Amino acid sequence: MKAITLFSSGGIGDLAIKACGVRILVANELLEVRAKLHESNFPETEMICGDIWVKKDQIVDAAVKSLAGEELDFVFATPPCQGMSKNGQGKLLRGIRDGQKPKFDKRNQLIIPTLDIIKTLRPKTVFFENVPEMVNTFILDKNGDLVNIIDHIEKELGDEYIGRPEIVQFADHGVPQRRSRLITIYTREPGLIAFFKQTGTFIPAKTHSKSPTNNVLPWVTLRETIFNLPKLDGKLKETAISKIPFHYVPVLDPKKYTWISNTPPEKGAFDNQCNNPECMYDMNSTHGASHDHNGVNRANGDTPLYCEKCGVILPRPYTIKKDGTKRIMAGFTSAYKRMSWSKPSPTLTTNLSYPSSDHKLHPDQHRVLSLYEAFRLHTLDKFEYNWVFKDGSKVPDTAIREVIGESIPPLAIQIILKNIVSVLENNPIYSKNLQLSLTC
Repeated sequence: MKAITLFSSGGIGDLAIKACGVRILVANELLEVRAKLHESNFPETEMICGDIWVKKDQIVDAAVKSLAGEELDFVFATPPCQGMSKNGQGKLLRGIRDGQKPKFDKRNQLIIPTLDIIKTLRPKTVFFENVPEMVNTFILDKNGDLVNIIDHIEKELGDEYIGRPEIVQFADHGVPQRRSRLITIYTREPGLIAFFKQTGTFIPAKTHSKSPTNNVLPWVTLRETIFNLPKLDGKLKETAISKIPFHYVPVLDPKKYTWISNTPPEKGAFDNQCNNPECMYDMNSTHGASHDHNGVNRANGDTPLYCEKCGVILPRPYTIKKDGTKRIMAGFTSAYKRMSWSKPSPTLTTNLSYPSSDHKLHPDQHRVLSLYEAFRLHTLDKFEYNWVFKDGSKVPDTAIREVIGESIPPLAIQIILKNIVSVLENNPIYSKNLQLSLTC
């Protein structure tokens, strides 16, 4: 079987496609550093680097040439989600109110050239991956009409293609990461259409659950995935590194280290209590958030920075104002917060190495996750992937974080695609006796 991938980034998702025996003919990625990383790991694939609006005809021509008269089996497309995600929408709304951004995020319009490519190549099956908020996202189509993205996809594909969007929690499929994504699959392949009409889904039944039963296993936790690795500490350069490649962490500045080292397991630094040996008062008011008159969720600004009993500064995140006074840092309850050993990790984002981001602190060590730990939690350890360019030079850590944060765990894609491939081979994995792992 043959496929092309769009918005391919460094090819993390392409690992799963290749593992299922599907040959990737052509890939497209906007950013050069990611395109070069893809080329290094997929030398057999023709990478077309550049804006999909500009490159769509080149992508089509390259695919047609490579197909040599055969039909294309799959198009995989993962358009940018920043304009659709909760965080992205929040920023967008604030920008609109401040008059800084247009009402509609141009990144959401990338579905238009994507569908142009699909309609020209007519693949048997199309596979979109994005955030769950995609189902409620609107764009302006070519005629300037306001349309829902999913409705637009269905209209452009036509009645020939059958399918639907489905929200999948990857932790329900054995991935040690809580990450929900919208998987939207449409097909014109007769065998897959018959299967979909019988089952109502292309997604295999879940194998894991937060509330396991006799037929379903517990979620895979951080403890099972990264517990036995060498310990690291973000206080000093010597303690922040190990002999394992990529198992190192940033050195924290003294203030951040104080906040983090005083943070108990499964807690956040904004709730740290008094560490004055002569006081140790542990009933200081904790942090919180509430919605303002515009409906925007904002962190409380009155969280105490000084102990309500002895007056000594608490080991909580703060900033220094122009007049030299200190105030509690603006941040949500999930900032400077530890992960839990007994759960899968929270979603790994491009900010996975920043302690101020949501749930990014190690469960009990005074640091963020290492890249090596991120590889394991993202299931990259189950695939062969090299973080080097073709000339042998090392990929910058920033690019690694971005490629991981903007991709989904390849094991999840492999599980879903393997189910589809098994249907085509008349041996479906799906069992109607098991509970479905998704909602819509």
